[in-house]
Amino acid sequence: MSAAPQSRERAAQAVPASSSATGGDPDGESERVAEAATGLDMILTDAALGPLRRLLPPLSSSLRFTAGLARHPRAVGGHAGHLVGELGRIGLGRSEVAPGPKDKRYADPAWSGNGLLKRAMQAHLVAAETATKLVDDAQLPWAHDERVRFSVTNIVEALAPSNNPVLNPSALKAVIDTGGRSAVSGTRRLVRDLSSAPRIPSMVEPDAFEVGKDLARTPGVVVLRTPVFELIQYQPTTPTVHAVPLVMVPPTINKFYIADLAQGRSIVEHMVAGGQQVFMMSWRNPDARHAEWGLDTYGQAVLDAMAAAERITGAEQTNLMSFCSGGIITAMVLGHLAAIGEQDRVSSVCYAVTVLDQARGGTAGAFLDEKAAAAATRASAKKGYLDGATLAEVFAWLRPNDLIWNYWVNNYLQGKPPPAFDILYWNADTTRMAAALHRGFLDMSVNNSLTEPGAAMMLGTPVDLSAVTVDSYVVAGIADHICPWQSCYATTQLLGGDTRFVLSTSGHIASLVNPPTNPKSTWRTASPNTADADEWLASAHTEKGSWWTDYAGWVGERAGDEVDAPAELGAGQPTLGAAPGTYVFDK
Repeated sequence: MSAAPQSRERAAQAVPASSSATGGDPDGESERVAEAATGLDMILTDAALGPLRRLLPPLSSSLRFTAGLARHPRAVGGHAGHLVGELGRIGLGRSEVAPGPKDKRYADPAWSGNGLLKRAMQAHLVAAETATKLVDDAQLPWAHDERVRFSVTNIVEALAPSNNPVLNPSALKAVIDTGGRSAVSGTRRLVRDLSSAPRIPSMVEPDAFEVGKDLARTPGVVVLRTPVFELIQYQPTTPTVHAVPLVMVPPTINKFYIADLAQGRSIVEHMVAGGQQVFMMSWRNPDARHAEWGLDTYGQAVLDAMAAAERITGAEQTNLMSFCSGGIITAMVLGHLAAIGEQDRVSSVCYAVTVLDQARGGTAGAFLDEKAAAAATRASAKKGYLDGATLAEVFAWLRPNDLIWNYWVNNYLQGKPPPAFDILYWNADTTRMAAALHRGFLDMSVNNSLTEPGAAMMLGTPVDLSAVTVDSYVVAGIADHICPWQSCYATTQLLGGDTRFVLSTSGHIASLVNPPTNPKSTWRTASPNTADADEWLASAHTEKGSWWTDYAGWVGERAGDEVDAPAELGAGQPTLGAAPGTYVFDK
């Protein structure tokens, strides 16, 4: 993930019905929703300013939109005429407008069987189509197009008749079937959700899972604790292990256990089973006391974790596997090591859904400019941190259909609890971001610093990614709306060493939580890496299965000889408690 999130079309990927973590979700609906829900580890450029300002486009974008439409009066007139004509046909009951097969808002038979409901549905669909075409016809520059499109999308989705308690047939049926109890339950849920941030419908019940029991359950011990992070060493499950340890650097927002979800859905578990000596950094949840923790603080933490893993295993190198914003920090650490002549301490590095070149920032990035960045920096500096709950609220509005109105209907109109799903539980387990780190990410986003040698600094040295010659494994999701795969692919053109780029199925988090047991998993790769991402895609071949297996083989070739698994963790030094440690429970 990057400091400036990206917005792109997401795609569904079902989870096997046998997975206990899905709570019995055979059609994969929770996974589909999770695709839109993810990305809280991203730095939303203006999250500190709150989500409501994003619902209306800036004045400059509104004026450009108006001017754009004025330049195409014939197209605007054609759309208006089509809208009026179709509304007339809808009123007469002659319209053939119908929702798409994947539009679950109108799945209830009443939407097609009841004349009033059918007309309301058709009118909304026609109006939504017209609004989208008007934005297309305005032919706005990228940033202004993203801003206007974001606002139009939110307004259109909010006005859907399925969100209206008087019109939604499933809500009315629930009231009848429960004797009104659904309305009471829904009202209670609404009041509860609005009473504290994030003020959005709950996507999972707070007691749906237990960390350390259901999630983050891979056995291990804490071998290092600093004010910034805990380091977990996992218990080997094979008689021999690779000599070079694998240190995982998780995102800086949300907890580390996105890499250690339920049994069978854990990257950590998979890598341990493959004979890797796995170490995991677990970031502390910062508060106002830690406002000055910046990029250097987190970069030094990565070096401290590497040093501990080297000491414990007796190795002179480490393999690094980084995720999202943790990947940005890791790349900067590699740049620092290259500058001081010590990058040979790293045998290989993996960047999972990480964007280093932020030339295009998607919906969220389109709101990023120097003025917005400065305002956001002031807001987080005043608190001493960026609030993860506020960030969750902003991200929900990036996908209102899935993350707002879907749960509005389920939780409030029908009065039902949301289904239990491990990714959504992790997604709701937000953390704060120290103000200095927030400022550092925003500064890099505004200037796209990592693309210019020496424009970014880490621990007092200039960062030049072209000087990083460590073998790299870059993985992205083809339908990722947070870190578009094309932006992830750009990393292959920034680094100086050999880079293997792998394109996974699905979106931001499903591309990570993608175990080999998922029968629908595929991934693509090609060689060599061309400068153009689309050319690479055209030449790529598809492999069945999960990229986890491919990465395990790739990193295994760079993890040294096999040695006897350690008899005890921590190299004989006193350990600091069992995994998942204590920092993961900080609220």
